[in-house]
This record gives sequence, structure tokens and C-alpha cells, in this order.
Amino acid sequence: MEPLASEITTDVRWDLGDLYSGIDDPRIDSLLDDLQKRAEQFERDYKGKIDSATLTAATLASAVREYEAIESESNKPGCYAHLMFSTDTGDPARGAFLQKMQERGTALSLPLIFFTLELAAVPDDVIKPLLADSDVASYKHYIVDVRLHRDHMLSEIEEKLLEETANTGSRAFSRLFSEATSNTVFHFRGEDLTQAAIIAKFHDADRETRREAATAFTEGLKGTSRTLGFIFNTLLQDKNVKDRLRKYEYPEQSRHLSNELSKETVDLVVDTVVRNYPIVARYYRVKREILGVDTLTHYDRYAPLFEADEQLSYEEAREIVQDAFAEFSPEMSRIASEFFEKNWIDAAPTKGKEGGAYCMYVTPDLHPYVFLNYLGRMKDVMTLAHELGHGAHAYLSREQTMLNFHGTLPLAELASTFGEMLVFEKVLAKATLKDKLALYAEKIEDSFATIPRQTALYKFEQAIHQHRRAKGELTLDDFGNYWHDSVQQMFGDSVELGEDHRLWWSYIGHFIRSPFYVYAYSFGELLVMSLYKRAQSEGPAFAEKYLGMLRAGGSLTPQELVAKVDVNLEDPAFWQGGFDVLAGMVTKFEELWKEYRES
Repeated sequence: MEPLASEITTDVRWDLGDLYSGIDDPRIDSLLDDLQKRAEQFERDYKGKIDSATLTAATLASAVREYEAIESESNKPGCYAHLMFSTDTGDPARGAFLQKMQERGTALSLPLIFFTLELAAVPDDVIKPLLADSDVASYKHYIVDVRLHRDHMLSEIEEKLLEETANTGSRAFSRLFSEATSNTVFHFRGEDLTQAAIIAKFHDADRETRREAATAFTEGLKGTSRTLGFIFNTLLQDKNVKDRLRKYEYPEQSRHLSNELSKETVDLVVDTVVRNYPIVARYYRVKREILGVDTLTHYDRYAPLFEADEQLSYEEAREIVQDAFAEFSPEMSRIASEFFEKNWIDAAPTKGKEGGAYCMYVTPDLHPYVFLNYLGRMKDVMTLAHELGHGAHAYLSREQTMLNFHGTLPLAELASTFGEMLVFEKVLAKATLKDKLALYAEKIEDSFATIPRQTALYKFEQAIHQHRRAKGELTLDDFGNYWHDSVQQMFGDSVELGEDHRLWWSYIGHFIRSPFYVYAYSFGELLVMSLYKRAQSEGPAFAEKYLGMLRAGGSLTPQELVAKVDVNLEDPAFWQGGFDVLAGMVTKFEELWKEYRES
């Protein structure tokens, strides 16, 4: 798999040797064979003994530790398969390996399914005294969280059936989506570009280039639109069926429960975002003036204010990120350096590689990996900071054991967006007036993409799930109309989204892989907007509290975690405070534009 010469700014690839030597490494099958035996022995040892009036702390602690050990070890082949597949989705061998790992994972999970079902079913008067026992106390949050889901669990036979059929159902359609979108070729001015490369053209200074790129992007999506529409419809109905079987009252409920957030808290955040949509229009009216156009369109949203300067090399990006992290916390910079020095990052844009970026936590006894497509823009530097924020979170969370390793999604996005803010302030401090104006524009637009846009995407998801349940399958026009209306609402009259934009819902993987994930971005960024202001005023004392929160991983509820930095998630003023910071950035942008124009 060769890098794309027309796009490449780095050839940095990760080294997965800490996991396995390749997809044919004999240790993989050997490990899974051993784990299968352990899982089956676990079932023989503990089935019927957890949901029991005679359950003891010793039995519960022993069972949880063995369950955790099996889960931790079994996670490694699955993570490895995903890491390999995401860097080359067009390789049939990697696709087959991913499928094999999913099927082996299912086989391994079947003997374990009884455990969470019994753990959820234990009577309160039996389980509560055990949670205070020293052997059990460290797993209290995990146990309480499992029990939150008990009203939505099915029988053991039904749970096993759903798990068995997932590999030829929802997981298969998710893989098909990845292969279809990652291998779509976009024809632009005689070149065949990847998704990452064509989207990068939306940031070009030349308007005609942006317009042609937008047209090429839409044409590429059209080629797979019927397939993608079918995938969406199938997975919408798949979730509908599962929600009905599990007795969820509305489509988002399972996500709220897994995020350990009440509907009221999520609605508070979403309503706060929608109420502040006018800030978006206010900014884009100024941008329209700066660009000197009568109408801003969907392909003008990310246009640079000025011709781009020389691209930043990957090494320059590394220096910027590490220096910014160091000014906040030397520990943060030291952690980031390990990712670079030990090849835990895959940054080269290559054919068949998935678009976007992510951080794979893997397991506490190993280390995380970062995935991105680095194309030399300041936006890519911010993406690197974002994913290394995740990486620092995962790295510090390794102090927890596997069942307490992962925090909920909204708090998982906190560290990543905080990392971006550190880099933004670092770069801003050394910038000229012109560069400050451009930097503010990029940061504001990134924040809009993370807060109001993700809220608009959340509202789009709500609409399509409700339509599928009430009216049946959606046509491509139905998807396009909901998409257009949801996204247009955030812009008001400041941007006119063209007809081409109506198909741009179809490539977004979060809708497929993690329904209703997207509000986590709005949640996390607003948290950061308020917390960063506090960090500036409190100095090193805040850094220690912040790192302490990251070290806690998923061992506490979201409310308990943010209490470590003195935050109350139910306080409307806190969430509005995040928007006040963003509005202040828009005001600063307006002032800089006035100063620049007059100079």
C-alpha cells in the first residue's frame, strides 16, 4: 500500500508490533483458543452463583476479576484487526481478518453473557452491602452501571441470538459502509483523490477550486448513494427492532444511558446550543464581507481568509503540539513524546485508508494508538493535538483496570478538545495581526463544527430515526431534506447550502457505527470552553486537578469526574458560559478584522 504522492506530507506509519507481528501471527489463534476455554470454564464456575441470595463479596470479586481479565485479553485481537483494516480497507485479507476476529469474539462472548445478566438481576438488598467490601469497592461504578441497564436486558438465549446474528447483520453493514466510503474515488481535474484529499480542497483559497471539489465530492457520493441509503435504512430499522425488544422509549435513550446522562441534561446542552445558533450567523456575515462575495455557500464555509502560507511539516506539527502541552503540563508533553518516539501514530494519507481520525485505547497494560490523515494544514495540526489529547487521556487512564478504563463518550471528548485549545493559544501568542485573524477564523470554525454542527447532526439523527419508525424507509430525498433543514438552521441566512450539499449526510460514519454519538462533541467542547478559562486563571493547580480527572478513567460517573474540577453538569449557567467564551472569540475576530481593514 503506497502513499499518495500528490497528497503526502509525511510517511509516518505506526508500529503495531506491541500487539502482533501480522494478521497471520500464530499467537492470535493461540490466545483466542485459550480464552475460549477460560470463558467456558468461567461459565461453569459462576453461572447461577451471581444472582443468588447467598452471593458473597469474595465470590463477586473473584468473578469480576476473571471476567475482566478475559475481556482485557480478548480486546487485543479485535483492536488489532480494526487498526489494520482502517489503514487499508481495500485489502481483502484485512477485511477477512476483521470478520474472523469479530466471529471469534462473538464465540468467546457467548459463555460470558450470563454474567452481566445475573449481575444486573441480583436483588438490591443482596448487592448493596457487598459494594462496600474492600475487594469489591474498586468495581462499584462498573457494577452500578451494569445494573442501570437491567430493565433493557433480554433473556440469555435472546442476548446470545442477537450477538450471534450481529456479524451478519449490523456489523456486516457497518463494514460495508467503511469499504464503500473509504474506497470511493473522487475525480478532480484529472486526478483520482481519496475522501480526505477531496475534503481538503474545501479549504483551498481559490473559490473555483472549492466549487469544483464540492461538485466532485457530490458526484463521488452519488456513485454509492443507493447502497449507502440502503445501509442507513437497514441500520435504522435494526436499531428500531432492538430498541423495541429492549423496551427503550425513544431512539436516543440507550445512548443517554450508556453515557450515564439524563435526558434532561442532554436536552439542556442541546437547547443551549440551538439558542446560541445566532452566533454562527454573526460570524459568517463577517466572513462573507472579508471574502468579498455576495453569498456564502456550502463550499465557502471553510475557505481560508487569505492565501495559505507554506504547509507545516509533520515535524513542525510535532514541535508545536509538544511545546503547547509542555506549557500547560510537562507530563502532558512527555506523554505526547512517547507517541512520536515509539511509533504509536499512523499519519500518512494512503489509498484505501479510512478518512477522519481516532485514538484506539486498546487495554490498560498496553498503550493507545493514534490514527489521522496528515496533509500539512494548520487544521491537521489541530487534529493531531485533538487525538493526542485522547491519547494522553488513554495513557493516564491505564492506572485503572479494564472495566474502569473507558470513560463515557462526552467526557472522552473533553481531553481532545482541551488539547486543541492548548495548541491554539500557543500559536496565537506568536502570530502577526494577519495570522491572528486567520487563526481565530480557523478556531471559531472548528468550534462551530464541534458544537453547533454536531448538534445539528444530532437533530438530523433524531429526525431520520423517527421517520423510519413512523413512516418506513426513507428515500434519498427524505435524507437530503432532513439533512438540509437541520444544518441550514444553524447558519440562519448567513450561508446558503446548495443542492449538492443534500447528499453529504451519507459519508458520516458516526451515524452508522455509533448512533447519537455526535452530541458528545458538543458536550465536550462546551465543557472545555469553560474549563480552559478556569485553567488560565488557576494555573498549575488546575493542571493537577485536570490530570487527576483523566487518571480516573471510567471509574466514576460523569458527574463525579467533573466534580474534580468543580463543575456541575446540571447548571445552565455553566453551559451558557461555554458559549460566552465562544461569543468572546467572535467579538475578538470582529475587532481584529476592523483593525486589519483599517491598517
